[in-house]
Amino acid sequence: MSLDVVALFGAAVAAGWVDAVVGGGGLIMIPALLITTPGLAPATALGTNKLMAIFGTLSAAWRYSRRVPMDVRRLAPVFLCAVVFSALGALVAALLPADVFTPIVLVLLVVVGVFVAFNPRFGSHDVTGKSRRSIILGLVTCGVVIAFYDGVLGPGTGTFLIITLTALVGTSFLESSAMAKVINTGTNLGALAVFAAQGHVMWLLGLALAVGNIAGAQLGSHMALGRGSSFVRWVLLAVVVVMVAKLGYDLWSG
Repeated sequence: MSLDVVALFGAAVAAGWVDAVVGGGGLIMIPALLITTPGLAPATALGTNKLMAIFGTLSAAWRYSRRVPMDVRRLAPVFLCAVVFSALGALVAALLPADVFTPIVLVLLVVVGVFVAFNPRFGSHDVTGKSRRSIILGLVTCGVVIAFYDGVLGPGTGTFLIITLTALVGTSFLESSAMAKVINTGTNLGALAVFAAQGHVMWLLGLALAVGNIAGAQLGSHMALGRGSSFVRWVLLAVVVVMVAKLGYDLWSG
């Protein structure tokens, strides 16, 4: 087994762990694919990552569902919308250059990081009394806006889902993370369908890496369930810092 394969498998495990807790595994996996496979088209790296990630997010969603109550009637339409709008995002990705989104995403991540850092009670428990309008807005944002963004670009999708669900729907970080895995499975599925139709998926490699991704997802969801919302909060902040640094470097060097 070559060192490149070992490195990719390790990256798949790490990406699965991060995705299962707060999202952001693509920041690990996509560079790993591009570095270890010279000449690989970025679209093929994205498509292969979606194939791998769909297994990890699905396995994490299954584990969360056994311990965290989720309203299936509420999540089902959001999941279906996520599939559709992520696919639409992937279809128009070629028409919308990524550098248009980078400054916007960078600002949003900084705002999210500062807000979470200076509001230690945010996401520590369920918030009762959220209005129906707020809940609907949160679910629509997740199933339409964030799903479309995941199809177009993707970095930070899981983080944005968790923050949106926590702020607008009123769930704790742990429950938001559980719900985000279901929605993220839908966004991965929609984008994967488009990438596959365009021939941008390495099926054998993606399925092999899915094994590592599932292992990482199971470990991450186990740790999140065992340690609770405070653990999710700290991992979220760490991932936000890394994403801000990565996107800031891309923008500066761009």
